[in-house]
Amino acid sequence: MWNGVLCGLAAGAMWGMVFIAPEWLSAFSPVELAVGRYTAYGAMALGLMAPRLGGLLRRLERSDFAAMLRHALAGNIVYYMLLVLGVKLAGVAPTSLIIGVLPIVVTLMGHKDHGSVPLRQLALPLLVVGAGIACINIDTFMHAAGSGKPLGMTLVGVLCATGALLCWSWYAVDNARYLKRNPHFSSAEWSALYGLSTGVIALLIGGAAFAVWHADITGTAGAASGRDWGLFWTVNVLLALCASVIGNQLWNIASRRVPVTLSGQLILFETLFALLYGFVYKQAWPRPLEWAAIVLLVTGVAWSVRVHALEDELTPA
Repeated sequence: MWNGVLCGLAAGAMWGMVFIAPEWLSAFSPVELAVGRYTAYGAMALGLMAPRLGGLLRRLERSDFAAMLRHALAGNIVYYMLLVLGVKLAGVAPTSLIIGVLPIVVTLMGHKDHGSVPLRQLALPLLVVGAGIACINIDTFMHAAGSGKPLGMTLVGVLCATGALLCWSWYAVDNARYLKRNPHFSSAEWSALYGLSTGVIALLIGGAAFAVWHADITGTAGAASGRDWGLFWTVNVLLALCASVIGNQLWNIASRRVPVTLSGQLILFETLFALLYGFVYKQAWPRPLEWAAIVLLVTGVAWSVRVHALEDELTPA
């Protein structure tokens, strides 16, 4: 289980990068960012699995195709487009903090799964996590008045971030359950197949988008518009490698080794790393409420890990 916890932490460090990418590539639309990142992810997955592609495809069952389709959409493409819209319209901090509610949502969704700790034993850790999230939100909205953004734009951004939260919460629970029920693929194999299916869907979406908005895409491709395609592909290739290839494989390992209720808590590391990267990007120290939130969130996760460890020790082999 402890190996699973470490893999979940490392996955959070990789995933936290995705909240900064829309700031670097603000001249590009959410569809372009999603298509660029996941096309690169699909190409990497194809390269990694090419020697074994024939054997893996022969082992696929009908249920595997359905799982790859729904996970590629909910856990990758739709989730990321909503996240990018949230960052563009509401900002990095509100978006990362709304998605930071994932631990509570995933825990509530998976609390009846086999091996999960009863919610009454997690009540206090979840309360501490909730207090941390409340601190960050209070700080965010205290400083939102001076941002100069229209209220309607911020509200749309909040709704997009909430949609991303719902997409990823459902994906996290469904993926964990599917991996536990279907051990005929290793974590690395499933991650590669998942990446390949995501790349194919991203290409289809990109082709459709290019056919509809061809004039807009080609007409704004110049450097004067701020659309630096070299930077675009550099950032997306890095995201594909770190957040998708490496991060997803680490998360698949964690999903097999920890209960769903604990995996929900580990997702919180994505929020913590997103905040850390945001502070570095802005070259600013956290404010007092942000420090309090970070301490509370780390305490809540550590407490939850301890509760699961004690339960694991008491469970007969």
